[in-house]
Amino acid sequence: MGSLKVTFVQPDGTEKTIDNLDAGQSIMEVGRNAGIEGIAGDCGGGCACATCHVYIDPQWQERVGPANDIEAEMLDMVSDVQRDNSRLSCQIQLSDELNGLKVVVAPAY
Repeated sequence: MGSLKVTFVQPDGTEKTIDNLDAGQSIMEVGRNAGIEGIAGDCGGGCACATCHVYIDPQWQERVGPANDIEAEMLDMVSDVQRDNSRLSCQIQLSDELNGLKVVVAPAY
């Protein structure tokens, strides 16, 4: 078992922390495996939908970094709920640097 953790703020405001995680998993995989409301990952992590859209907690935004061009195009699909801190959780890989990451699950589009 790993030693990393991620906290999800679900659409109803409930926080759920998932721990004992290993580096290399995507945040989408973690959320989907833990049954996090709003993390569907319909495309399986291929950056071909926006069903794993999250908002990065401001204190983590710099460490997570910006979306690349392909991800930004997918986020355009949800422009009505897109924010400056929007990311697709399938494109964020868990690492030691992101241990303790907090994300807010975006509303379904």
